[in-house]
Amino acid sequence: MIRPTVEQLTKTMTRLGHKVFTGGELNLVGIRKGSQVSNRFDDTFCLMACEDGQWLTAYWPMTTAPGWPHLENGPAKGTAVLKEGQYLGAYKIGLHQGQYPALVQAGPVTVYRDRNGDHNLDLENPETGYFGINIHRAGGARPSVQVDRWSAGCQVLADPLDFALLMALARESLKVKNYLFTYTLIRESDLEG
Repeated sequence: MIRPTVEQLTKTMTRLGHKVFTGGELNLVGIRKGSQVSNRFDDTFCLMACEDGQWLTAYWPMTTAPGWPHLENGPAKGTAVLKEGQYLGAYKIGLHQGQYPALVQAGPVTVYRDRNGDHNLDLENPETGYFGINIHRAGGARPSVQVDRWSAGCQVLADPLDFALLMALARESLKVKNYLFTYTLIRESDLEG
């Protein structure tokens, strides 16, 4: 897991044409390590919020790619892999698969369809729409090491305690501003030094 500085992230997001929120809103950023899927939580979820010029940041292990079982035996049209980009107002607090509170897809996102069953992300065949690409946790009892079936295309945090903190901060932010959440996905190679 990498820990870029706020300056690195804000410069990178600005260069890529993404909005950086500085009025207390949450900046939710996924950083994809590469195109080889390790089936491990080796990507980074970054939460940034700026209040009165002061930045709060948190970094947690996550996956931005489906687990091996979903890549190997996905649907005929291909397993969904979220495309890098910024999804303004595309998430809200809701129930992940009707089971527990999470950040669920509330607006269109773009996914690639990986069809060949290997462990490399095939970033082709883009499709935009509603696919249930949620931001949720892996297991509920302890941190997970392997992704396996925890992700079929969702953005998944490895540790339920990290995820609980994310959800607490998301709920708290709604007391100040009633808005949908924006999620930005970038590549590690995009980061400015």
